[in-house]
Amino acid sequence: MTADTAGSTPPQAGIWNIANVLTMARIALVPLLVWLLFLDGTGWRLAAFAVFAVASITDKIDGDLARRRNLVTDFGKIADPIADKALTGAALISLSVLGELWWWVTIAILVREIGITVLRFVVIRYGVIPASKGGKLKTVLQVIAIGLYILPGPLDPVRWAAMGAALVVTLVTGLDYIVQAWRLRHQGRAAAG
Repeated sequence: MTADTAGSTPPQAGIWNIANVLTMARIALVPLLVWLLFLDGTGWRLAAFAVFAVASITDKIDGDLARRRNLVTDFGKIADPIADKALTGAALISLSVLGELWWWVTIAILVREIGITVLRFVVIRYGVIPASKGGKLKTVLQVIAIGLYILPGPLDPVRWAAMGAALVVTLVTGLDYIVQAWRLRHQGRAAAG
């Protein structure tokens, strides 16, 4: 170790790393998912489910890789949540357009997701609102519920129960993030004043 490198922080990973490539692949799969959802037939619906499942799994993989291999980048911090919202949002909107999911459910989830994302940007000057365990549970429940809606077959009671759980956790965690943002903003203003 030379004097020049002693005590220095490791360089940030470049944009073109495996974690970011997986994030971009997830974004690229969104139009394919939507296209497959609008095709008639069980085979197409199973293909849509497979695309949704692969895209959802990449969310877990890219995050794990980024942390484990020190591949966290500013690009990834922005692109990853965009990819998540694009995937779930496109699936929810498509299912509602097809008449398979109530619009009020889609609207409630999307308002929460977009609202909390905007809220995080508004209070970022006071600090970062970290992802909570409830937020992670929300994501898992949304993926399961959307996956059940994409799957063909007579699964309505299971679909409704899963989407109901996802909706409740989505709204409750949204309120929790609002409380955290208010506290963060209040503490930031008190410290500045």
